[in-house]
Order: sequence, then structure tokens, then C-alpha cells
Amino acid sequence: MSAKAPVDPIRKFLETARHQISVGNLTGAAQTLNDARHRAPRDPRLFMLAGLMAEKSGNLQGAFDAMRRSETLAPDWAPGLLEQALLFARHNREHEAMSAAEKVIALEPNNARVIAGVIDIAHRVGNTDMAIRHLRRVLELTPEDRVLRRYLAVDLGAVRQYDEALAVFGPLIDEQPDDHLARIGRVQMLQARGTMQEALPDTTALLALQPEDKIYQYYHQLAQGEVPAHVPVELTTHMFDDMASVYDMHMVRHLAYQLPKQVADQLLQIYPNRSFNLLDLGCGTGLLGASLGAIDGYIMGVDMSSKMLEQAAKHKVYYKFHQVNLLEALAATPANTFEAITALDVLIYVGDLQQTLADAYRVLAPGGVLIFSCEHGDVTGPDTQLHAFGRYTHTLSSTVRLAKAAGFDRVDTRDVELRMEAGQAVDGFVVTAYKPQEA
Repeated sequence: MSAKAPVDPIRKFLETARHQISVGNLTGAAQTLNDARHRAPRDPRLFMLAGLMAEKSGNLQGAFDAMRRSETLAPDWAPGLLEQALLFARHNREHEAMSAAEKVIALEPNNARVIAGVIDIAHRVGNTDMAIRHLRRVLELTPEDRVLRRYLAVDLGAVRQYDEALAVFGPLIDEQPDDHLARIGRVQMLQARGTMQEALPDTTALLALQPEDKIYQYYHQLAQGEVPAHVPVELTTHMFDDMASVYDMHMVRHLAYQLPKQVADQLLQIYPNRSFNLLDLGCGTGLLGASLGAIDGYIMGVDMSSKMLEQAAKHKVYYKFHQVNLLEALAATPANTFEAITALDVLIYVGDLQQTLADAYRVLAPGGVLIFSCEHGDVTGPDTQLHAFGRYTHTLSSTVRLAKAAGFDRVDTRDVELRMEAGQAVDGFVVTAYKPQEA
């Protein structure tokens, strides 16, 4: 006669509470957890779920406290430590997330689900090397997992190990020729490696699957040696939606992105009384607005990514947001509306700046100012070039020429290091263009 498994007195309560938290029924979750606490007052799972509930309600300190209480009660309980690490990662507490993740791996070195959670944490905190290390480990345990193999290939590309990445993508495509994610991944890797012409078979296959797909059309043009006028909004939207929750940490901490703070200071020098209306094109998560603070006017944010705009709204300095690409936003805005327009780290996705600058000039009020950044192009080559990483570069001289042709009577420029990328500075320039007072 076999022994019966011990009965878990609060399992159903925990399952109910987790569901209630996931759907936002926090009052119900609190009551359910309270009922469970009467039956098992020191169960660490109660405090773990209480932490998730507190996070959902916006009480982050309460969430951290509850998670730490769970760890105190069960310091070797891997699921609790993993939830704690994920909580830290979601809120950009990088060092604490990494510390908790390493504890989890030490406790469960052969648990594929635990390792997958640690990989998620590594991605959230921007530690690609750690993600690659654990992806290799989990693929030893589950070698046929196609999703994890794709993640490994993408991460290898992120650290510029293109040949290794292509060696992972190849078998994925051989096994399933219609795997569009693997094919587009290989296309992007070939672009980054600077051998885009080799992507033509893949772009042809992708267009055969979805002939109207704007992203596939864009890459097919590149593979044929053409330079599209701009990056399709579908591509930038997808990219920034994916990284919205970690964008600020990624840009400011990992890429040393200081441009929003610099431009905010510049705007306050131009308008020391803070009296102006601002159109922030490609506002992203609102780093410029956060650096600027409240003004005697309104800040309008424009971005294609809804998830980026959700993050920007948390700063509570933007008057309104429009989820639209900057070209459409400018074209639809009435003349003489804003005293200032900014476009920081966004015109790298626009090749031909002529119409953009003309529309910005029209939208600015007389005496208004346009501030935008570009990546430096090779002065020995064309005025506009498409970088291997999918961004456009522009020569300084051609950009100034286009700004003056649009009507700006004073065009100032300064060289800047836009950000760090793979340990190297990305050189660029900031243009400050003034519309005449009498315009």
C-alpha cells in the first residue's frame, strides 16, 4: 500500500489569488490571501503572491518587502527567488536582480524552466553575455527547443558574433523553411555583418510567404542593393515595443545616452522662463520630458510604439500623446503651432530629410527652434547612407544645406557622442535650427 502525497491546505487559495492578481482583482486577491494566511501563516508563497499583488497596485516598496519576507522564510526556495529576481529586473534594480538570479541558478542548475527565467532576467537588465551563457546551458538540456535556439542566435548577433549566429540560424531554416522568424533573423544578421546581398534568397522566400509585408519589402530592397527612403514604421514599432520596459535603463546606463538631458538644458537656456510649447518627435519613454520637467506650456509626445508611450505617461509631464510616425505627425499639424520641436535619436530612421525639415519649419511658430540629432555619415560617400545596423547616417554639410533650404535662417551644429555601442562611441551631431521671427 503506497503512502498518499501530503495534502497542500492552501494550494487552491494560491491558484485563485494568482489568477485574481493577473486580471486586476486585487481586492479579491487580498481576501483570498488573507483566508489562506489563517491556514498557513508562515507559508512563503503567501508573501511571494503578496509581493506580486503590491506591485500590481503600484506599491513597489511593499512588493520588495513582501518578496524579502518570502526569502527570509524560505531562503533556498528557487521559485520564490526567481519571482524576486524578476521583480527587481522589471523595475531596473539590476544588481539585486542579478544577485537573486545567480542564487536561483546555484540552487537549480539543471532546471530548464528556472534557467529560462534567469535568461529573461539577463535580457531585462541588458546582460547579453549572461543570457548567452545560460542559453547554451539550457540548450544542453533541451537541444530541440527552437525558440531558445533563436534567442541564442539573436544574442550572439547582439555581441557581434555574426558567424556563430548564422551557424545557429542555418539549421533552424533547414529544418523548417517557412520559419519566418528564423529567416528574418538571418536577414538581419547578414545586414549587420555587412553582407546584405547574401540575404536575397531569404527575402525572396519571405515575400513569397507574405508579399504585402512592409518589413519584408524593405529588406528585399536592401538585398537588391537599393536604399529605401526610410525604415518602415512597422519595423521600428515592433523593435521599440519589445524594449519599452527596459529602454531607459538600456539607453542611459548601458549606452550612456545623455542627449535628452543636454537638450533639456539647452531648451531652458533658450526659454529661461519655461514658457513654450514643445513637440517631442519620437519621444520614446519620455526621457526628454522627464529631464525638462513641468513647463509653462504643453509638451506633446509623438511615437509609434504604444508601449513606449505607456512608459512616457508615467512621468506626468506630457500633455498629450499621439501614436503615429513623425512624418505623419508633422504633415497633420497646423502651421505656427509650437515654439520648439525636438527629434532626438529618431531621424536615424529617416533617409530623406527634405520633407521632414520643411514640415517642421511650417509647424514651428515664428522665432521657434528645431533641435534634432543625426549620426555622422562618411563625407567621402553619399549624403545619406544606410548603416549595417539599419540606421541612416547623414553628412553634416548636407543636413545644414537642407535646413537652410527649408527656410531656417540660423543653423547651429555641434558634434556629440550620441551613445555607446559595443564599447565604442557612436559619433553624431546636434542641429539647432531657428525659424525667423518675421516668418
